[in-house]
Amino acid sequence: MKPEVNKARISIDNILAAAENLKGVAIRTPLMPNPTLSDRFQANILLKREDLQMVRSYKIRGAYNKIESLSPELLANGVACASAGNHAQGVAFACAKKQIQGTIFMPTPTPSQKVHQVKMFGKEFVKVVLTGDTFDDAFEEASKFCEENQVMFIPPFDDEKIIEGQATVGKEILEDSTEPIDYLILPIGGGGLASGMSSYFKTLSPSTTIIGVEPAGAPSMRASLDEGKVVVLDKIDKFVDGAAVKKVGDLTFEICKELLDDVITVPEGLVCGEILRLYNEQAIVVEPAGALAITALETLKDKIKGKNVVCVVSGSNNDITRTMEIKERSMLFEGLKHYFIVNFPQRAGALREFLIDVLGPDDDISHFEYSKKNARDRGPALIGIELKRKEDLQPLMDRMQRKNITFEYVNDQPQFFHYLL
Repeated sequence: MKPEVNKARISIDNILAAAENLKGVAIRTPLMPNPTLSDRFQANILLKREDLQMVRSYKIRGAYNKIESLSPELLANGVACASAGNHAQGVAFACAKKQIQGTIFMPTPTPSQKVHQVKMFGKEFVKVVLTGDTFDDAFEEASKFCEENQVMFIPPFDDEKIIEGQATVGKEILEDSTEPIDYLILPIGGGGLASGMSSYFKTLSPSTTIIGVEPAGAPSMRASLDEGKVVVLDKIDKFVDGAAVKKVGDLTFEICKELLDDVITVPEGLVCGEILRLYNEQAIVVEPAGALAITALETLKDKIKGKNVVCVVSGSNNDITRTMEIKERSMLFEGLKHYFIVNFPQRAGALREFLIDVLGPDDDISHFEYSKKNARDRGPALIGIELKRKEDLQPLMDRMQRKNITFEYVNDQPQFFHYLL
């Protein structure tokens, strides 16, 4: 059943009540000045570090507030949710805290690290059910389970109590800030965090410009705002998994439509570069969704110069096994990594000539697959080359042509590229 849309912002009194519910549960995360980002963008940049929560994201706030609002009778049969990430961990933590039974439905391909985290936070109070291939599959099974067993479903974002809990992030920011906030930048997935924080800010700090940020591969809120109604995207890039949804909430859409000043998108490749920069320069570990707000600073740099800016770092549940993918996406986006299918003459010395006469002094081969065909005079090789400067690509291709090397550039062939890599 769709939530009733009866107002375009959440009650301040209810947000204050949520803050009381969360005492001793959610950590009051720091609002930290960031000199590195401040120097880089010539602004006063502060980070709201929700990545430092007990469950490493803000999701505990909404999950616990929703469960706390339910009567003992409604909780008698336990609760359930569908999630492949942070919401599952928030619900699991809340179940253990309140000592109620929870059933967490997760897609079968969910990384074992995330499954382990849910079990760790939920302890003996949580059962994890792996089902289906996608979130939608898990959601369908969770809904069926709740209906058949009279179990309360805990939604990830489209619910007033969830939104009120997430809004407490905004309450803490305004209480901890020593200066007026010119810009508040926050990530958007389903819209729960943006709805709650904008409700609080537009009431108590109406002069603050609030910018929501989505991944370019999953712009569900931006698309809905453009259409003037909630739309369902046909397909999305799931890389920024904490914010990649096909459809935002009905309630969250109404609130964001009224209260957000803008919603922008940032490319996934740019997000990857920011993740690596934060880790390498500042030892800050963030998940892709957690980097969205900081990534948007590059897009907004002309507007925020000289301003007081708060970015919400929403989470840090990043699987270390994704590091190579993050680096790859970053380099591809920056134009520093390129793939070619090269047809080498099947004679001694052909590869040596390529290395000596074609590669530039700063070019590096990072991927090489060669298939020798006995009945042919040429053998194809898939070669990945890393450049120091993106401007080095055309000279590299020019050198291959001058040496009469037959090659095919793979990066600009999406279907072929994804099949190979």
